[in-house]
Amino acid sequence: MLKRFSVNYILFSIFTDATCVIAAFLIGLYLRSTLPYGRVPLHPDGIPRPIFYLIAVSLWVLVAFTTSLYDPRSSYKAVNEFQTLVLTWGFFSLAVAGVLYFTFRDVSRLLVAYSLVVLLLLVALWRTIARVAFRVIKSPPTERRVLIVGAGSVGQQVAEMVEAHRWTGLKLVGYLDDDLSKRQQGLPVLGTLNDARAVVGERKVDEVVIALPRRADERLNQLVAVLHELPVHTRVVPDYFALALYRAVAENFAGIPMIDLRAPALNDYQRLVKRLFDLTLGSVITILAMPVMAVVALAIKLDSPGPVLFRQQRVGENGRLFTMYKFRSMVVGAEKMQAQVNELDEEGHIIHKKIDDPRVTRVGRFIRRTSLDELPQLFNVLKGDMSLVGPRPELPWLVEEYDLWQRKRFAVPQGITGWWQVNGRSDKPMHLHTEDDLYYVQNYSLWLDLLILLKTVFVVLKGQGAY
Repeated sequence: MLKRFSVNYILFSIFTDATCVIAAFLIGLYLRSTLPYGRVPLHPDGIPRPIFYLIAVSLWVLVAFTTSLYDPRSSYKAVNEFQTLVLTWGFFSLAVAGVLYFTFRDVSRLLVAYSLVVLLLLVALWRTIARVAFRVIKSPPTERRVLIVGAGSVGQQVAEMVEAHRWTGLKLVGYLDDDLSKRQQGLPVLGTLNDARAVVGERKVDEVVIALPRRADERLNQLVAVLHELPVHTRVVPDYFALALYRAVAENFAGIPMIDLRAPALNDYQRLVKRLFDLTLGSVITILAMPVMAVVALAIKLDSPGPVLFRQQRVGENGRLFTMYKFRSMVVGAEKMQAQVNELDEEGHIIHKKIDDPRVTRVGRFIRRTSLDELPQLFNVLKGDMSLVGPRPELPWLVEEYDLWQRKRFAVPQGITGWWQVNGRSDKPMHLHTEDDLYYVQNYSLWLDLLILLKTVFVVLKGQGAY
């Protein structure tokens, strides 16, 4: 039977998608000749040549691999798979348009439009049918029994991951730990490390995951020597992941296996998509906002002496300093008065923004309330200093007050708007909104960016938390 998470299923998916691409253009050709808008006879040059079908199939497969459409780890959930599918279809449509522009320029554009719509329906349909079939005809995955050595915090995190992936066949049989008192915590501790050989045999263990603290190196060496004599897969989870700024990954460095404690939060593909998204949408918004920015600049100039733009050093991605632009909303020299307006909350954390800040000008209060003071940051986005969506770039002196865990918010490009802005904005002090920023870092996707931008519109219109 064809298993959903197998090489054969990936090959089947590629073949089926290729068939759908060819079928979609053939159906598009039929629709072009039968639907009301397509009854004008086609010139022979307007019909795709056989070589075009080969190019189209190759483009689809290339784009699909680039977007990880065939990666079973990213397509387990239906929502994730269909999001990736739509993204793949969008990039494929652009690629086809480019090929037609530079090569087969006489091919009917209406035919292509029909074909692309049909293609999306076909590839979505067969995946839906496949999901229903797999749900109806369930093929139980091969069971792999997992034993975790070490019932500490790292071991318990591994256990949570095993439980979360039970659908792959993983089954936790228990722990081994020299501290048998952990049984009192309700953990299934099956014995000490010296019992490894016996427990592996009795429980028919397939996988052993060693999650011992760094101080147990000597015990680790002894245990590995014992496990090498047994027919089990042995994996080690280094106790270094708590030191990671965002996440830790294993990598090969000059032939030496190492652990990167500062692996980027966004992979190269996600970074490329985010940058293209920023440049495209940022350019459109900047052009549309030009008249508004001109009016705001004039109002600031007439309201109070000083420059129209306010330039300030901010901390960007990975702690890099850059100059952020805003419309000036305060009197000249407001930064020198910062210490006079800073307040502390009940826990001693700094609250550096307040509703009745005496430094804000009359026009400043309006442009802050309407968030018009943020418009010049569109130029930061186009320069690459910032993104449209991301954690808010912070002041250097405030970053010095950060705890280590809060610095993880700088693992992605900083943004004009973000998750915490649409969930409270300035109503939340710095030490609380950092948790919202980390949620964004850990759950980043293009769809989350779009959701935040949509919510930002409503938040700005309400004036919630803006002062």
